[in-house]
Amino acid sequence: MTTTARFSTHEVTNQAPPLEGYDAWQSDLPLREAIAREGGGWAEDALSAYGRLAGGEMIELGRLANENKPKLKLYDRYGHRLDEVELHPAYHRLMSLAVEHGVPSFGWQHREPGAHVARMGLGYLHYQADQGTSCPLTMTYACVPSLLHEPSIAAAWLPKVTSKVYEPALRPIAQKAGATIGMGMTEKQGGSDVRANTTRAHPLEGRGSGKAYALVGHKWFFSAPMSDAFLVLAQADGGIACFLMPRVLPDGTKNAIRIQRLKDKLGDWSNASSEVELHEAVGWMVGEEGRGVATILEMVALTRQDCMIGSSSLMRQALVQALHHCRNRKAFGRLLSEQPLMVNVLSDLALESEGHTAFTARIARAVDASARDPQEAAFARVATAIGKYWVCKRAPAFVNEAQECLGGAGYVEESVLPRLYRQAPLNSIWEGSGNIQCLDVLRALGREPQTRDALFAELALGRGNHWIDASVAELERQLADVATLETRSRYVVERLALTLEAVTLVRAGNAAVSDTFCETRLGTAHGAAFGTLPAHAPMRAITERAFTN
Repeated sequence: MTTTARFSTHEVTNQAPPLEGYDAWQSDLPLREAIAREGGGWAEDALSAYGRLAGGEMIELGRLANENKPKLKLYDRYGHRLDEVELHPAYHRLMSLAVEHGVPSFGWQHREPGAHVARMGLGYLHYQADQGTSCPLTMTYACVPSLLHEPSIAAAWLPKVTSKVYEPALRPIAQKAGATIGMGMTEKQGGSDVRANTTRAHPLEGRGSGKAYALVGHKWFFSAPMSDAFLVLAQADGGIACFLMPRVLPDGTKNAIRIQRLKDKLGDWSNASSEVELHEAVGWMVGEEGRGVATILEMVALTRQDCMIGSSSLMRQALVQALHHCRNRKAFGRLLSEQPLMVNVLSDLALESEGHTAFTARIARAVDASARDPQEAAFARVATAIGKYWVCKRAPAFVNEAQECLGGAGYVEESVLPRLYRQAPLNSIWEGSGNIQCLDVLRALGREPQTRDALFAELALGRGNHWIDASVAELERQLADVATLETRSRYVVERLALTLEAVTLVRAGNAAVSDTFCETRLGTAHGAAFGTLPAHAPMRAITERAFTN
């Protein structure tokens, strides 16, 4: 017997092969159908090209960018202040691919209806490969409506913000072909209550939009501090105002943005988040004094949409990992994907994922049409908050269930699922936690009649389905009882989200999906955990369409 044979303890068998080099677009039938249904199908070539990258090269880039966290470089070796963040080459490659393929700019570069739907698809694909880079990509996309409040700033910055060139080097904006944008809203004492902000803005050359101010104060969460500029809030003489604060001033000197530390976050490791102090940092006012919150909320509305996109695509990636494993792993003489109880779990996850994806694409269509259609604008206003609450809230439990499908293998870092699990809570916290979203829904429905009209017009599209009819009737009763509505608002917003998802799936026309969703999410034929579909549900039909690799 050879030495090798004597010490050979076992042969590795019954392990799923690595999921590498797959096409994240072509293998995702629910996404392809949703993009086409909501008007973005004309961009299929762009989405297909990015899907191959997202399931190929970018998977490894995401791993490297998360294993090599950003490093804060406060000083150089001679003691000169730097206030810079060092990022791994994989991070820059991810950003370059995203910008080149239009993840932050596609919706602004193309005038055709459906451009923002296609952009949603690009973001959905990107987030599956890496989550952290989606933060600066989202803010760069979302800043456009806010910057348009000041024509001189828009003229200088928007061509760079919407370009397809990624330039990480710090230079004055006039010397760059592309730019990324960050955001600084919250402070220690206020959090989501930004009207409690204490940062002060002192005029340098007169007052008003487009004028320069010196900002003195701090920001508790300063996202993507390596960006070229930031939209921030500060107290001016006339109230809170919004300012564009560049990293590098027009004369080439660094702005007085002092990074205190990088946040040691649960997840989102490839991206840097920071705390900063502003030592008379120069910022140019965008919009009117006293209207800063309203100005920056136009950006926030789009970043909240991207929270939905991020969470729905995070769940998609977890589902793909679970399906791939179960289709290649045997237990008790059969593939896991053939075991009746595992079939229930997988189909329940697939059903949940498809509902979120369909609803997210529907909101993207509303955002896309907002400038042309007041009813769609009103629907986007309330549906974004509804979706942000529910879709983001579901991610942690969903990813955990997908981990369980892999058993112990889903709990070790070599698989992507621990990273997804750490990431899963982020979007429910960022850009306003669950309570903030629920209160925003109540505010919109109570103060803006057109928003309520648009919401119920959408719900009416599902009329005739008895599950939806019953749910809408209950919602009308719940909303009519205003005495304790705020206390019950989480329940109400959850029901609104589930009913809107059901309407979207009914409209999509796949009865196996929509009937099962309505029965289990609007009815009582479902337990608290995943894997509790009724035995008569068309489970295999649901899982077979979920991942067609």
